[in-house]
Amino acid sequence: MTRITDSHCHLDFPDFDEERGAVIARAAEAGVARMVTICTRLRNEPSVRAIAEAHDPVFYAAGTHPMSAAEEPLAEVEELVRMSRHPKFVGIGETGLDYHYTAESADIQRESLRIHIEAARRTGLPLIIHARAADEDMARILGEEHAAGAYDCVMHCFSSGAELAQAALELGFYLSMSGITAFPRSAALREIFAAAPIERILVETDSPYLAPPPHRGKRNEPAYAAHTAARGAETFGLDFESFAARTEENFERLFAKAAAWTAPR
Repeated sequence: MTRITDSHCHLDFPDFDEERGAVIARAAEAGVARMVTICTRLRNEPSVRAIAEAHDPVFYAAGTHPMSAAEEPLAEVEELVRMSRHPKFVGIGETGLDYHYTAESADIQRESLRIHIEAARRTGLPLIIHARAADEDMARILGEEHAAGAYDCVMHCFSSGAELAQAALELGFYLSMSGITAFPRSAALREIFAAAPIERILVETDSPYLAPPPHRGKRNEPAYAAHTAARGAETFGLDFESFAARTEENFERLFAKAAAWTAPR
């Protein structure tokens, strides 16, 4: 079976409480051999870590989501560095800027973002970015910080404009395709992805949100990354197996810690 990775999901969310093991098993049946589950509030890191520890195919990342930045204690670089020492902790975030829902907390979001960037620099782990309605500030901060010291990054669930996509790609960052790219009205977004180098593309679900057709409107889950990957293959003019192989190479290049991990015997 062709292998793919769901590079961003939220397995700790209550949507999965009743059947988390079954959800992970269905992912494997669909060819989704690995998942990165994302902690969005650092106080929840122990429970997210426990999911990764209990399931071989699951890795995790942690950060403070920008929409929660004003509600949570400000993250500390050393705290993130300490968490990163866990063998299945593979990324910093998600962090970023969201001015669509939480523009009133823009200042604290920007401060939080820069803290996470410094943690990505110190750990060598990829930064996981959420960006909504903040393209100009996002491009500026990512560029300023990269000039101050290089780091790796993925623009998760990318659905912003072409200018931010180009800015991220010029910094050597990656763009991640979610179920949004499979929506019928997302032709403009697919064009942005089609113009990007295939070497910078990942696949994700952002489950339980944003289920792709034919499951749109229902709870999303990691198995459905296969539907997004199929649409991605069409976008890049590749067969499914070739697209899956390329995105797997990309994931392993960016998330090298996950690629190197082996289950203890």
